[in-house]
Amino acid sequence: MVSTGRQLLGLALAIVGWIGAILVCALPMWKVSAFIGANIITAQTTWEGIWMNCVVQSTGQMQCKVYDSLLALSSDLQAARALTVVSIVAGIVGILLGIVGGKCTNFVSEERAKSRIGIAAGVVFLIAGVLVLVPVCWTANTVIQNFYNPILVGAQKRELGAALYIGWGAAGLLLLGGALLCSSCPPSEERRPYDAAYSKAPSSRAYV
Repeated sequence: MVSTGRQLLGLALAIVGWIGAILVCALPMWKVSAFIGANIITAQTTWEGIWMNCVVQSTGQMQCKVYDSLLALSSDLQAARALTVVSIVAGIVGILLGIVGGKCTNFVSEERAKSRIGIAAGVVFLIAGVLVLVPVCWTANTVIQNFYNPILVGAQKRELGAALYIGWGAAGLLLLGGALLCSSCPPSEERRPYDAAYSKAPSSRAYV
């Protein structure tokens, strides 16, 4: 029962993390304008994402433009686009494996096969979490380095966007859910039960 509850909890956390990965991929708020120095008073805010960039006016109007070319993105955003998409696909595979290998489902009758499928789902979720974590940390590091770069003027500097914080949370949930799924497999003693055969001791009549 404990193993089943742990598996359900791990799958639920991983699904929430997968939804977070979709939000990270879709939101254009990876990098936002930094309001520092002479740039502290401005009529617009710039958002940069992996698919488009947006300009938000002080009146509340927002205009977004999809990147015309992949080369228009910086190297960190190019990698983020590829890795987040792969992470989402891996999450779909992990969800399907988690459902098939669930202890409360009947897709697979053999318990050992269910355990292996559950572990495979956990490994896939761990990979998906790493695939989200790497581009988020890479982009955050680039933003911080550029922020403290004295060569760049204030208008060129960016701050960490909301998508990065969501990405850290999504990666954490995927990693935690994957770890719970991997640990929900029963130990080898439970997977391989055996019946001990005991020989009957000879009775006293056998010696007569």
